[in-house]
Amino acid sequence: SSGINAEYGGNFVLMSYHISSQNQVAIPVYVRAMINFNEGQIGKVDITVGPKQTLGKTVDNVVISVPMPKEVTGCSMTASVGTYTFDPTSKQLRWDIGKIQPLKVPTMRGTCTIIAGAQSRAAHPTIHVDFKISQLAVSGLKVNRLDMFNESYKPFKGVKYITKAGNFQVRT
Repeated sequence: SSGINAEYGGNFVLMSYHISSQNQVAIPVYVRAMINFNEGQIGKVDITVGPKQTLGKTVDNVVISVPMPKEVTGCSMTASVGTYTFDPTSKQLRWDIGKIQPLKVPTMRGTCTIIAGAQSRAAHPTIHVDFKISQLAVSGLKVNRLDMFNESYKPFKGVKYITKAGNFQVRT
């Protein structure tokens, strides 16, 4: 059991809650990635993203970020959904997918150019995933009751849930 304390005209408990330790949070998206930097001057990238256990809710504002090795000078990709950019200064490959349609799984494939003469080492970049799902709480946390005291109006009986990726990473 935990509580949140706030100071507003005195110290009081704003909310208390309990989450069972047996409650496992299911990640609502999957990412399949193959990123290879073999001998030569070309690296290959193949990334697929899709919804998983979203209870019919739409996965929105999806952004995939891949920090590439310093030897990469450019990327040429084909994305089935959304747009991609590669920043040659920061070496960031960014794929803005937007909304994932259940019947159209987003994929991005292509190649990366490596500096001529550079030693191609086996690189395994970590993929960063950002997303949002409205009206879904993957933690299982639910509001059962709201008690308000010393208020003359009756509050609206409704709760808006939202799931946002915090620091969601996929290792390749």
